[in-house]
Amino acid sequence: MEGAAEKIFRAVVHGRVQGVLYRDFAQRKARSLGLTGTVQNLTDGTVEIYAQGDEKKLKEFLEKLKKGSLFSKVESIDVVWQDTTTHKDDFVILY
Repeated sequence: MEGAAEKIFRAVVHGRVQGVLYRDFAQRKARSLGLTGTVQNLTDGTVEIYAQGDEKKLKEFLEKLKKGSLFSKVESIDVVWQDTTTHKDDFVILY
């Protein structure tokens, strides 16, 4: 549902976040919150996430991302917030 609180963010997650099912973790958490977007590994060892949805749900998602998957170790997350004018249909892993 789009509305005044609909937002999007780009997050770059630093730490031990590749090879530990972090992308799968992020996708499952995003879908459970009704968010859409993408998650992908970057060549520098970080994970990039674009997430879209209700601002309150996005903040909840960020808290889950900070905790990470079972074998991950999140050191920091750089986040840039934006208003959104388009709507994505799903949350997918990019390869």
